[in-house]
Amino acid sequence: MNRYIKGQADVGGSAHDVLHAFARWPTWMWANEEIVELTEWLRQHNDGLSEEKKVGFYGLDVYSLWDSMYEVLGYLHKKDPATLAAARRAFQCFEPYGEDVQEYARATVWVPTSCEDEVIDLLKEMRKLRQRQDDDREGRFVAEQNALVIKNAEAYYRAMVRGGPDSWNIRDQHMTETFDRLMQFHGAGAKGIVWEHNTHIGDARHTDMADDGMVNIGQLVRERHAREGVVLIGFGSHRGSVIAAREWEAPMEQMPVPLARPGSWEDILHQLSPSDKLLLFPESGVAKALMEKRGHRAIGVVYHPEYEKYGNYVPTVLPRRYDAFLYLDETEALRPLHMRAVKDHEVPETYPSGM
Repeated sequence: MNRYIKGQADVGGSAHDVLHAFARWPTWMWANEEIVELTEWLRQHNDGLSEEKKVGFYGLDVYSLWDSMYEVLGYLHKKDPATLAAARRAFQCFEPYGEDVQEYARATVWVPTSCEDEVIDLLKEMRKLRQRQDDDREGRFVAEQNALVIKNAEAYYRAMVRGGPDSWNIRDQHMTETFDRLMQFHGAGAKGIVWEHNTHIGDARHTDMADDGMVNIGQLVRERHAREGVVLIGFGSHRGSVIAAREWEAPMEQMPVPLARPGSWEDILHQLSPSDKLLLFPESGVAKALMEKRGHRAIGVVYHPEYEKYGNYVPTVLPRRYDAFLYLDETEALRPLHMRAVKDHEVPETYPSGM
């Protein structure tokens, strides 16, 4: 997608082609008509601009351990066969687990062994390539980033089976590190927009996440870069529809978003007036009523609308969690590329992550 936006060759004839190839669950996250429209708009924006002024589109997350492994192997095979040995050692360490990261994570609980040393060695080798001077600067950056994903994903999955806040923190620390790398890569004066769920963007210190020892990218970027200009923007709605699934890797469904729970931020904003609003929160002088901690709806890729009264709400001090809040009274589900038009009683067409 990044290469398509920048007008590079051999990536597909349209944004629809590029995004329809996105096959890992949840496919609808990026493979949808709204992102197609954004991608084509960005491609047109970049047309005629010099390379250093073109907008890019990058992923921040840590889930793609095996995809990143194959990307590193492919890059080194073409660019630096001498470094392949470190990549192959890491690949061979994971190979017995059949590309099942859950199986790998469970195995490390019972056996005092892991692939930690192998992935750290690989990242060290990949960082040496940074000194090269050639015309593929972004290619080198992406290859090193994939090595970083492998290293942090290995730690993430090991932490996940132990429980507690560590896996969440490893993930958001990885995303923050990736964001810092991207800003450094693009140089002085660069600006970035991070597009993530409210639970990642909104400062965790002003929710109950802090009570559980959790941090997030919004908090970490605020702490590190406040002087450079950091604005955290949250989103919320009173009702509508959403694409989600009932279990991890289950088929996607279009689900209703029920009326906001009484007393929640979404309910209060609807009661003020059933219209869209943009709230801007100054550092001081916020009305006392806004400083109350209230429930703030959180809808993820796994969602159960019928449980709204029992969960799905994060206790939040809204003017401290965000610098601004965009309230949309009613929202509509996005339009996935992998879901055909179906009748209500039919099962939607989806593609499994291994397609």
